[in-house]
Amino acid sequence: MAEYLERLEQQIASYPQEQRSRILEAAQLSEQLHAGQYRQSGDPFVTHPIAVAEILISLNMDADTLVAALLHDVLEDTGMSRQELRARFGKTVEMLVNGVTKIATVKAKNRNTQAAETIRKMLFAMAKDIRVILIKLADKLHNMRTLEYKDGPRKVAIAHECLDIYAPLAGRLGISWLKDELEDLSLKCLDENTYQQIKEFVAQKKSERSEYLESVKQYIKDAAEREQIPVLVETRAKHFYSIYEKMRRRNKAMEEVYDLLGIRILVETETQCYTMLGVVHRLWMPIEGRFKDYIAMPKSNRYQSLHTTVMGSGGKLTEIQIRTVEMHRIAEYGVAAHWLYKQEIETRSAHRELAIIDRVRNLGNVRIASNEFLEEIKREILKDSIYVFTPKGDVVHLPRGSTAIDFAYHIHTEVGHHCIGAKADGHIIPLKEPLGNTQVVEIMTNRNARPHLNWLRFVKTTRARQKIRHWLNNHDESLFIDQSVVARSKSTPNQQTVVPEQPAAPQGEDDGPPDSVVDHEKIGVRIGDERNMMIRFANCCRPETGDDIVGYISRGRGIIVHRRQCRNLKHIPDFEHRMIEVEWETVSPHVTRRYEITAESARDLFSEIEGAVRKFRGHLIEGRVDEMVNGRVRAHFTLEMERSEDTKRIMKSIRSIPAVLNIRESQENFATSRNR
Repeated sequence: MAEYLERLEQQIASYPQEQRSRILEAAQLSEQLHAGQYRQSGDPFVTHPIAVAEILISLNMDADTLVAALLHDVLEDTGMSRQELRARFGKTVEMLVNGVTKIATVKAKNRNTQAAETIRKMLFAMAKDIRVILIKLADKLHNMRTLEYKDGPRKVAIAHECLDIYAPLAGRLGISWLKDELEDLSLKCLDENTYQQIKEFVAQKKSERSEYLESVKQYIKDAAEREQIPVLVETRAKHFYSIYEKMRRRNKAMEEVYDLLGIRILVETETQCYTMLGVVHRLWMPIEGRFKDYIAMPKSNRYQSLHTTVMGSGGKLTEIQIRTVEMHRIAEYGVAAHWLYKQEIETRSAHRELAIIDRVRNLGNVRIASNEFLEEIKREILKDSIYVFTPKGDVVHLPRGSTAIDFAYHIHTEVGHHCIGAKADGHIIPLKEPLGNTQVVEIMTNRNARPHLNWLRFVKTTRARQKIRHWLNNHDESLFIDQSVVARSKSTPNQQTVVPEQPAAPQGEDDGPPDSVVDHEKIGVRIGDERNMMIRFANCCRPETGDDIVGYISRGRGIIVHRRQCRNLKHIPDFEHRMIEVEWETVSPHVTRRYEITAESARDLFSEIEGAVRKFRGHLIEGRVDEMVNGRVRAHFTLEMERSEDTKRIMKSIRSIPAVLNIRESQENFATSRNR
């Protein structure tokens, strides 16, 4: 027996005999199927699936997971079929292996589409069984550990993908050690000099501060003993990538990052956490604004801990974390803690409380083009979450950066459609302003209000974006929105309006993940006598978001989007007659003005101003109302209009509102055309 198989046999010694036999059978089959295949390191290929299985053994994963890990490449790289795999090892193993198998390149249009569709398939499989993603993360970790054997652009692309997708995914699942190692390995590949400098600097600081940290630990132990609280106190070091990010975000040198090392206190109960917090704050002065209570308000990945920073002896700022032993297990291993600590819990229910699973399911209910999908999951799934509250005290989870419009659509589609303003903690806020954690958010509505194209430029959630697109496509005859491009029909007699032929049917929650790439997201439209129009990007000039673009209504191929300066446009004979104006969702060509209004206090001031603006196809983007000492109010509003000529007419319309005493244009105007 090969050395790697002997090592595997030793590591599974604690599993029941029947399971050990099944795992070894899978390992031997993997060795047989991958015979003659080698890694770029020169090792037999089978060493990779065995290494993946060993990572999962360290998490005490079940036998089905280990069998699937050992065979996770056989559908992609060998002649074994799904039917053969199911017949030999069962339905569960076949489902897990298929979940992590790439979609064949020949079924996708290009490498980017293949990557997006493979990740889509994997995430939807994860929503049904979390073990799919645990196998994939173990696979990615071993590949990153051996990335040194690759070279060139592909090596860099793999490291970037790991930072963008897999490390955040491990974080959302609460597996912090895995996230940290993936980030550090990515940094080592992308900027090895910086990685080595940080590594050496941390080692130096560890040596310099070891005596100080030992004294801090002893102070804490002595104080805990007086309180009769059993504690475990340990030193923790920040991982290298988090130090790199802090340097980059705050534009600081390595020497200015003071919290490279910290203290972690582990206790038995939640009550003891708060008692020890008081103990620590009696020992050292806490730094204002540096306390976070993740026990009362856990992160979306179920992370719980108390964080505080204190002024230690000699003016040394020291970060201290306080949590229970159980909280620490979940902080380190996240969803995998259910297997690692053999909790009595069903495999399929182990992950139901994780917010990421609900978000993946929600993405499965909308149709998203392949080129948009990766951006959607980065924005919707892999970002940190915030908690906000409804006025009734209900908790709403949203991706960080979400706005009041995202909140409104989360509450109900009609609340979003008729939103005219919002309050956070009792104060009026701009609709495009990112919400803060723990704010109480109230939405103001008006039955005459409607979604606006501008909202697509700052909403963050897929639900809000899809609802706004759907409303605009069905109610604004001058627009058609697809592929993040907005097509505007000409208002000439010879040009028919772009209207949807049929809405996209939502994908059912129970639908299986895709096995091939199909363009379900294309929405059919009609322009004149031509049907099944769709938006495509020209291969000659390859427009990118933010480019000045124009559309061409081709015969049988839909709307082709070119850069406006594309040299090929002059060679299209009927371009002038079949041109259609298009724009990016994220770029506004409209005129924006900011006004200051003095008015008598009126309950419906917002609504009346909104109505006056809409008469001339304007839109109220944001507003703030401040009470004055004389009982009047001063309001600042930002308005968007299609043409600068409409400015005077809109101002006149606002002046006609009885409560308005004065209106003037503010000096804080926005640029006429801008990115948001």
